[in-house]
Amino acid sequence: MKKTSKRLLGRVLFVALAALSQVAWIILAVLVLGNKYPILMGLIEVLSVLAILWLVSKDINPAYKLAWTILILAVPVAGAVIYFLFGRSRLGGELQNKIDMAGDEAADFLKEDVETRAALASESESVSCQSRYIRDYAGYPVYRNTKTQYFRVGEELYDTMIRELEQAEHFIFMEYFIIDDGEMWQGILDILEKKAGMGLDVRLIYDDWGCISTMPQEFQLQLRRRGIRCEVFNPLIPIASVLMNNRDHRKITVIDGHTAFTGGINLADEYINRKERFGYWKDTGIMLKGEAVWSFTVMFLQMWSVLSGDKVQYEKYRPHEWCRETFENDGFVQPYGDTPLDHETVGENVYLNIISRAKKYVYIFTPYLITDNEMTTALCLAAKSGIDVRIVTPGIPDKKLVFLLTQSYYDTLIAAGVRIFEYKPGFLHAKSFVCDDCIAAVGTINMDYRSLYLHFECGVWMYQSEAVRQIRDDAVAIFNECREIGAEDCRNKSFVKKLWQSVLRLFAPLI
Repeated sequence: MKKTSKRLLGRVLFVALAALSQVAWIILAVLVLGNKYPILMGLIEVLSVLAILWLVSKDINPAYKLAWTILILAVPVAGAVIYFLFGRSRLGGELQNKIDMAGDEAADFLKEDVETRAALASESESVSCQSRYIRDYAGYPVYRNTKTQYFRVGEELYDTMIRELEQAEHFIFMEYFIIDDGEMWQGILDILEKKAGMGLDVRLIYDDWGCISTMPQEFQLQLRRRGIRCEVFNPLIPIASVLMNNRDHRKITVIDGHTAFTGGINLADEYINRKERFGYWKDTGIMLKGEAVWSFTVMFLQMWSVLSGDKVQYEKYRPHEWCRETFENDGFVQPYGDTPLDHETVGENVYLNIISRAKKYVYIFTPYLITDNEMTTALCLAAKSGIDVRIVTPGIPDKKLVFLLTQSYYDTLIAAGVRIFEYKPGFLHAKSFVCDDCIAAVGTINMDYRSLYLHFECGVWMYQSEAVRQIRDDAVAIFNECREIGAEDCRNKSFVKKLWQSVLRLFAPLI
């Protein structure tokens, strides 16, 4: 507790106060100068109007435009300053160029097998269309010869991950949003240090914001001293900047090129219920063994080359480089990544494709249900068309304000026939979709604006894989542990709660 408090009072407080003081100073300076020079104030108001016109012309989510427009109009000077500092979703020019170059280089190693595509199309042209979208707009192909295993809770994934890490013989790549010192991280760190000492190529990428309150600023140096190669995504600096918006929210482990893990599970004790936070922590993940792991390997190495500046020799890390055995075939598997820099909302569109093409049911796990008009319309239309649409959200929230916002979407969805369930034992952090016993997606992508528009994310889309059935069985079991929200619950909200939710809905894209 003392260590955490010290870190919070250190980096978090310093960065926050520095950024806020800069924003306040800029706003104050503009107001003082504006009162002294009326022409300047008029110019600022003109610039505010131009900012709104520019914002409206951009090809971005309408709700995002509306939120910023209202803020700028409500407080023209302060709103305009805040928008120019924090409102645009882009990294710095140099880093943007590095990512673009790394993406172009990686694309050469993500060629799709023609026979695999033909086999999927012969199974279902409609399903193949979903997969083709991921290939064409995210850049990741579909695979066969990959075994899938779904984990319904973090404890199960952790036990398997430890076993697989112990068996690593050549390399271990890990990329995570949150790392917190505790039983889970220490168990992994011991193995990483041991394997690095044996000469394995051990690398870790972590997000600086995700670890700002859990790890010391010298964490990167500590890992390097243990022989673990380490890079930090988008290090926080005490300067008010749009760069703070974009975070690396991925969770990836790759072992020897033939085994990979992803899902909602970070490297912290609450994810495996060694520490209680918000009741029982329900999370999900998936393990891949086989050819589809290659996409996660490329995804990691692409980010590594951007952060480190190293030239990557991709061919050294292919699945069959270290595993000569034939991989087991388990349906069609397609890992994918999503970036906020290409203006293509891959994560949301994968979800929309699943919902809009469902024939019988769609079951969804999400910790945050903050949907834009497109997602709300898709969910409501599916339910109105007779599709059994069910969404599971937390029973005990991690962020009360965000949960209040999540609940504000219940009314419209329930009125359309969508069934909403709150997980009574505690907090549900899973991000899983399953549809018609044949299609599923598991990954890091929440149903909120930050995940869908601002963060680097990843997931796995599957068709006819064993994990699809495992996810369905988990969903069916979970419904019995939930409280279903009815229309009466929505009607019985107090006036104050409704008013507060309306305000939150207005600025949902900014939360």
